[in-house]
Formats: sequence, C-alpha cells, structure tokens
Amino acid sequence: MLNIVDISKTFNPGTINEKTALSHVSLHLRPGDFASIIGSNGAGKSTLLNAIAGSFYVDSGSIALDGKDITFTPDHKRSRVIGRLFQDPLRGTAPSMTIEENLALAYLRSAQGKAPFSRITKKDKEFFAEKLKLLGMGLEDRMRQPVGLLSGGQRQALTLLMATLVTPKLLLLDEHTAALDPGTAEKVLELTRTIIAENQITCLMVTHNMRQALELGNRTLMMADGNIVLDVSGQERAGMTVDDLLRRFKAGTGKDLDNDRILLSD
Repeated sequence: MLNIVDISKTFNPGTINEKTALSHVSLHLRPGDFASIIGSNGAGKSTLLNAIAGSFYVDSGSIALDGKDITFTPDHKRSRVIGRLFQDPLRGTAPSMTIEENLALAYLRSAQGKAPFSRITKKDKEFFAEKLKLLGMGLEDRMRQPVGLLSGGQRQALTLLMATLVTPKLLLLDEHTAALDPGTAEKVLELTRTIIAENQITCLMVTHNMRQALELGNRTLMMADGNIVLDVSGQERAGMTVDDLLRRFKAGTGKDLDNDRILLSD
C-alpha cells in the first residue's frame, strides 16, 4: 500500500538554519494498517506526513502508494487519494461556505469520473445528509449553515467526514484531536476509529498520547531525530505498556524521552 524507501529531507541547506528533518526513513504500510506515531517535538512526525502528502519533495529516496511512484507527484493530485486532518480544526474547511458546499468540494475533488465543477445532484445531497447523520451531531439539519458557525469539535468531525467521503487510499491524521477539549476529543477519536474500521482505510496517525498510540490501530511507531526508532505490532505490541515504550525508546536512542506533553498525557 504505502512504501517509503530511504527518504531524507534537509531544510535550508548550507545556511545557519540548516535542519535535517528526515534522515533515511523507510516505512511500509500494508492495506488496512492503522499505525500511530509518537515522538518529541522536532522528531520528524509531521514532516513525514508532509512528505507523504506532497507538501514538499524529498531530497532523496522514494514514496509509492498502491504501487504507483508519487515521489514527484504534486500535492493537489495526491489529495485525490490521500485524506488528511490537521491539529487545527480551522484547517481543512472553508468557513464562509456552507456545510453542504464544503462536502460538495470534497466529494467532487475525490470522486473518480467527476470534474471539479460538476453539479451536485439531489441524490448527492441525500448522501451527504446520511453521512452527516452518522456523526451524531445534528449537522444533517444544518447543511445550509456556514461552517464558520460550528464548534471546533464539529468542524473537526466534518473535516474527518470530508477526508473520507470518498474512501481514500491513505488517511493522514496529524494530532487531529489535540486542540479539542477531552470530551470532544474522545468523541472525534471514536468517530475516527469507526470510520477507519468500517471502510478498512489505511491510516497513519500522529499522536502525543502514548496510551492511544498503543490502543489504537495495529502498529505503534516512535520517531526521534528524523528517524523511526521503534516499530511494534502484533503480539509484541499487545502486551506493551507505556513504561515499556519509554524503555524501548531509550534503548533505541540512548536517551530518555523528555517531552512533558507526551509524558503527562493521559
């Protein structure tokens, strides 16, 4: 499904601000894999997602999705098959447009065989309402309201729906519940789990919560200094605790994990 081979990325090379963000990273996700990534700030987690999404081109190495090399495919073309959510609920939607219009944009961008400016039919609108109803937030009755009137949790749930309205080949989640209050975050996380499971979506999720990284999906990755230093799954992962993760991180890097946000997360 996703095959990343030996990719590296250095920003501002040859200057005092030179920063190697990814260093010879390789990763293979099988169809249906749901992998969580954890690591300190600057470890390379979001940079890895940006590389996959095409926010920039890597300096070396290759990225293939579903057997197709996308290393130098522009981000707008990748977005047709890659769904993405960010930490900020304000990203991913157009606030001045209605819920229906936002869903229409996402649907037409991703749906195969439809031009970007095709007309939305009555059947399409009924489909949008059915999907909105599954969120359990009453948004199906507010389809003509501007998205800017929604709460952060409602917007993030809507963005999740937009990203998966047409099942993507890959879903990238970049701490998509971190900016929400605990109750809302749990609801959005449960929606995420349900949508991924029902549609068997291959997913890569960045989180700062080590418990979530062990409980969600079927793989846990840890990153440090632009590298993947731990990749566990199966029976090995099933018996792991947060303390085990911390010990394995130290064994892999030679240093303790010292990020308070991660260490203090529930």
